[in-house]
Amino acid sequence: MSEQPVPSIYPIRLYGDPVLRRKARAIAKVSASVTVPGFSPQTLRQVSDQMMETMFEARGVGLAAPQIGLGLRMFVAAEYEDDEEEGSETPLRSRVLNTYTIINPVLKPVGRRKDDQVQEGCLSIPGIFEEGVKRSSAVRVDYTDLNGDTRSIEAEDYLARIFQHENDHLDGVFFLDRLPPEVTEEYRKELLSMQRQSREFLKTLELAR
Repeated sequence: MSEQPVPSIYPIRLYGDPVLRRKARAIAKVSASVTVPGFSPQTLRQVSDQMMETMFEARGVGLAAPQIGLGLRMFVAAEYEDDEEEGSETPLRSRVLNTYTIINPVLKPVGRRKDDQVQEGCLSIPGIFEEGVKRSSAVRVDYTDLNGDTRSIEAEDYLARIFQHENDHLDGVFFLDRLPPEVTEEYRKELLSMQRQSREFLKTLELAR
């Protein structure tokens, strides 16, 4: 069997892929190597770096490990200088203010204020955007960093929403699940297409083993 490639960009798993509906496992040791399906074993830091690159390439603000087929409790996120104009080709990396790698997160609301007026999208359901997902306006996140140290961060407004969205992925939850069923039904055709793409991708992955 030939050695699996080292990725520069991971394929992002789409709606319909079973890994996106499973509850991810806690990471016991940040020093352990992990294997993204279809690739050679890597350190967690290497996976984090490539998740960032994948997120930038897809012009996203966050990416959870299950979205690359890795059922572990980790996500990456970024804050940018300003709102991106749709269709912009400016490299996102040039506009980064902060990046985050969050391992084994525990989220707690800070205060009671919630907001449902912000539009959400998802790299695993591309092209679908909806308002109405009620999120806490501020959260505290207790987590482990890539050095194995325990840390806490408080986030507000859009960053708080990103953290909650990505943490949902670790529990197998899409943002559409937090909206009335008729919203998902509106996108039935698009979601069925994504499910077909997911099946084809998994077949390709299986044949490559």
